[in-house]
Amino acid sequence: MTAALTHLGAKGEANMVDVGDKAETTRTAIAEGLVSMLPETLKMILDGDAKKGDVLGTARIAGIMAAKRTHELIPLCHPLLLTKISVDIEPDATLPGLKVTALARVTGKTGVEMEALTAVSVACLTIYDMAKAVDRAMVISGIRLVEKTGGKSGVYKVGAQEAGQ
Repeated sequence: MTAALTHLGAKGEANMVDVGDKAETTRTAIAEGLVSMLPETLKMILDGDAKKGDVLGTARIAGIMAAKRTHELIPLCHPLLLTKISVDIEPDATLPGLKVTALARVTGKTGVEMEALTAVSVACLTIYDMAKAVDRAMVISGIRLVEKTGGKSGVYKVGAQEAGQ
């Protein structure tokens, strides 16, 4: 890795990056995360039997809301006018658990990776919160950026660096 950290000033102090001279482009980011749980917990969630209500619907909305507030949670993030945010939650019997995927899009001067990652993180935390009464051993893992497009640095896809792309 030869790239410099962009949020550090000459003396090592944290600062917000000036994006004023950057070109506006359409930028997209996709992130994912996993919530592993007991098979009975997964069944309860999928059957809609959680005492707190609709776990999947609530987690989806929580992720969308979190993406819109990322700049309030991460100190050096720019406020963005998101053009798209979606959160998908799919059961994965092999975990067993749920896979959460978020897509964030903006036409602007800075990327949306943090918004996608925040959406996934909060959706996973919401799943945990809504089902913890029956399964405190749930594990949130694998939160990562899967893909990013747009901007000066171009395209990033997980695994592409290892494959030499």
